[in-house]
Amino acid sequence: MNEVIERIGMKTPHVGAFIREEILDELGLSVSKGAEVLGVRRATLSDLVNEKAALSPEMALRIEKAFGVKMDLLLKMQAGYDTENMRQHADEIAVQRYAAPTP
Repeated sequence: MNEVIERIGMKTPHVGAFIREEILDELGLSVSKGAEVLGVRRATLSDLVNEKAALSPEMALRIEKAFGVKMDLLLKMQAGYDTENMRQHADEIAVQRYAAPTP
């Protein structure tokens, strides 16, 4: 799927945008109320939904328990976002492919 996204020039969305739009907004919840439901600080949820922080496995489980969205899906979304962002910095990492010596 990421190859398809690359070909059509779309950027993988941050999972925080999904949480904001598809969970909080759909349920009419403010960040404050969402944080209360999840049992986290408002600032923690705010950083996530404003794309300033990554989704942790613990937060993914809290979201699954509170709203029914599978943590596996959320963590795959986070991994896709992280992968795309890291690939954009591949040239900055000076590592060469290892070639085992021939006997």
